[in-house]
Amino acid sequence: MTEWFSNLEFLSKLYWSVAIVGSLVFIIVMIMAFLGGDADDIGDLDSDIDSDVGAGFQFISFKNLVGFFTIFGWSGIACIDADLSKPLTILISVISGLLMMVIMATLFYFVKKLSDSGTLDYKNALDAVGEVYLTIGSDRSRMGKVTINVQGTMRELDALTDSQTPLKSGTIIKVVDVTSNGILIVDRTRKPIEPSSNQYAELKEGQNNLLENK
Repeated sequence: MTEWFSNLEFLSKLYWSVAIVGSLVFIIVMIMAFLGGDADDIGDLDSDIDSDVGAGFQFISFKNLVGFFTIFGWSGIACIDADLSKPLTILISVISGLLMMVIMATLFYFVKKLSDSGTLDYKNALDAVGEVYLTIGSDRSRMGKVTINVQGTMRELDALTDSQTPLKSGTIIKVVDVTSNGILIVDRTRKPIEPSSNQYAELKEGQNNLLENK
């Protein structure tokens, strides 16, 4: 093994070294990522990179750089085995590494978005209109529950009210505040409730019948 490696040209040694080291680190990073570990917190270099590019779509991160060097090494080896020229080998390996960075950045971006979308942010319930499910005591005397649409999903959440009268089941409410521990502060809404299409048609028909009787 040592003799085989020593007989390689410098460029081949470089690509094999990068490919082997990159693959080992890549496997460790992927295992950490899918087991819930945070591979972007390895060392000061990663913190500096992450702080520069922000928390959104991260093209330059530790995981992406590992992916770059892994594909860079293996694509370079493949080009050398295919007897391509050195400039073309370097060009293809660099482009392949950059494509891998784009793929990994996109993958982890959407994985993070899916994870974030499943996390309930109670602040998104502010100003939302819902309905009391379990009676809420007056002046925050007893906690109740409301049914409300938050982040595109109907949820039953704990709620209190500053109203001097209890909010009974079925009362239409509006979220006016959210406590630090995620309890909604609601009040009886003053927003008019619009009739459904069927109710509107029935009202219209009743008005027409009344006019005909006159």
